[in-house]
Amino acid sequence: MQADRRHFLKLMSGLAIGATGIGCLGSKAAAASGASPVFFEISLAQWSLHKALFAKQMDNLDFAAKARKDFGIGIVEYVNQFFKDKANDTAYLNEMLKRCKDNDVKNHLIMIDGEGELGNLNEAERIKAVENHYRWVDAAKYLGCATIRVNAAGKGSAEEVAKAAADGLSRLGEYGSKVGINVIVENHGGYSSNGAWLSGVMKQVNKPNVGTLPDFGNFCIKRDPANWRTCQESYDRYQGTAELMPFAKGVSAKSNNFDEAGNEKETDYMKILKIVKDSGFKGIVGIEYEGDVLSEDEGIRKTKALLEKVRTALS
Repeated sequence: MQADRRHFLKLMSGLAIGATGIGCLGSKAAAASGASPVFFEISLAQWSLHKALFAKQMDNLDFAAKARKDFGIGIVEYVNQFFKDKANDTAYLNEMLKRCKDNDVKNHLIMIDGEGELGNLNEAERIKAVENHYRWVDAAKYLGCATIRVNAAGKGSAEEVAKAAADGLSRLGEYGSKVGINVIVENHGGYSSNGAWLSGVMKQVNKPNVGTLPDFGNFCIKRDPANWRTCQESYDRYQGTAELMPFAKGVSAKSNNFDEAGNEKETDYMKILKIVKDSGFKGIVGIEYEGDVLSEDEGIRKTKALLEKVRTALS
């Protein structure tokens, strides 16, 4: 099994090089990202366009071009839901790489959902979930990404799930380390939205390629079953971000609504990005617009403008 996967990955890597030269990593966007004096680059998370994607108003293959042409963004973050049956499809992945190269776009990460609970208390189920993620590690490597984003979910007490999640993440991190892919966990509901809990899991894992993806707006621990938009128990987003930043290999700039001055109504971007900067972080901050008032395109533009304004003020 492992030998087959290594053979597949080697074969895919060769095909990717033949298709794109060096699989988007040699693009001007990538070079600019490495040379920039600012403390973070801006990427676009595909979830910002989830309404258009689910409605079939746009296709996953159009994402790189839209990021560049409509928003002037040269780094992208994919969501596996929008090409969930294509992780091992070399022809499809080559087309993604071609679109990326044609638009001078760098692939940064893939957000993974629906592949099982890495914190499942049942060892067999947990290992199955870990192995389900292998193909996405391989796909991320093929696409020139640095990272996959996963979830530390499980059912049980906080201590039980923490122990199980640390095991699942360690196993997946070990696989990722063999091909140079980071495995990062987002605060994504339940225990993971407790900054102290998730930072504790990171300390248990203690692997250089396993880290966090702090999301400014995902600190709801418990939602109302009758209305998921209503949060019944939340964690302080500034405290949580500060706790997760020592392990961060990316940051997700969640946005929903804006005031007349262009500031996000729920998150003080100046305050939270100062926490990001003070942590010593230098990397990529992804736009993840989720609002309902503005269109997806306008919400992305508003978030980008706000990030640029605050970045300039803090630089």
